[in-house]
Amino acid sequence: MPSLGGWEWVILALIALLLFGGSRLAGIGRNTGRAIREFKEETSSLRSTGNPAEPTSPTQAAPTVQPSPTVQPSPPTAPGGTGVDPERS
Repeated sequence: MPSLGGWEWVILALIALLLFGGSRLAGIGRNTGRAIREFKEETSSLRSTGNPAEPTSPTQAAPTVQPSPTVQPSPPTAPGGTGVDPERS
């Protein structure tokens, strides 16, 4: 696979600028930088605590355990498996 040279990167940047526009590209770059910064902060805090199972962010809530629904047993079926009571027919 050939590597991209300088002119190829310039052409790709111009195509992206034409497709998205300058303001949208700036917003994409800003959001990407913010996401990378948050990711680095979280990974460094996890490494410093040494306990990856413990949430470090106050926005992460502990999962709540909800009871499972009770299942009612079905009434017995008539012989033959038709589900019709022969006495009622």
